[in-house]
Amino acid sequence: MKDKIRKFVLEQGLDDVGFAAVSDYKSPQSPKIETLFPEVKSIVVACIKEMSHVDSPNPQIAMNGRLDVMEFVRSSNYKIARFLEKECGARAMSVPLSYPLEISPDNPRSVADVSLRHAAVAAGLGVFGRHNLVIHPRLGPRVLFMAVLTDLPLSSDSKVEEELCTQCNICVECCPASALDVEGQTDFGKCLKVSQPYGLAKIIEFWLKWADTSPQEQKNMLFTKDFFMTYQASFIGFQYFCFKCYNSCPVGGSDK
Repeated sequence: MKDKIRKFVLEQGLDDVGFAAVSDYKSPQSPKIETLFPEVKSIVVACIKEMSHVDSPNPQIAMNGRLDVMEFVRSSNYKIARFLEKECGARAMSVPLSYPLEISPDNPRSVADVSLRHAAVAAGLGVFGRHNLVIHPRLGPRVLFMAVLTDLPLSSDSKVEEELCTQCNICVECCPASALDVEGQTDFGKCLKVSQPYGLAKIIEFWLKWADTSPQEQKNMLFTKDFFMTYQASFIGFQYFCFKCYNSCPVGGSDK
């Protein structure tokens, strides 16, 4: 069964695929996976390499490339889930690549329902690096993961045992937010201020300021860059302006 699924996934143009039994998936902050899908037995995890857009100093080009990849991944995830149900007689539920996710005061760090990074490690697709990204043995850290939960009893692929991170600390030194200073942790509050400068925090800040100003100042605020950019972010979604942890890492990435 795994060979049949693997063949289909790779035929979609994805770069690699792995399998994880639910018992091998360990995500310390996410909810128990059975609360999402009580009958789940395994996770099919695939990945695709980011292309050169992450190297562009222009945030529009960089983000557009990410949006292209996300659109491809969402389509691929649906095809995999449909294949599992139609051709393998399984039940399947696709996992969001990025959003939707719970954004609320009860989940201030926006912890995902399923950690794709931890699922990837459990499925033998890589190991964590100093930047807390997963480093793929062939593709390096520039990868996006996708996953489908299924009730098929699939065994886990062998985990990557090699230590792929060189501990060079380049990612730590290059992080403009100093979000990686504590090893094993990413300070998401610091990270998001730089990587998503027009995200939820900026939107709240803008409208609180707008509500506390005079009518003329309010009109003026509607013609500022902050308003234009938060308006755009409201329909684009998570709009990234920083890929330093990706493009600073010297490990891997030679695969074309």
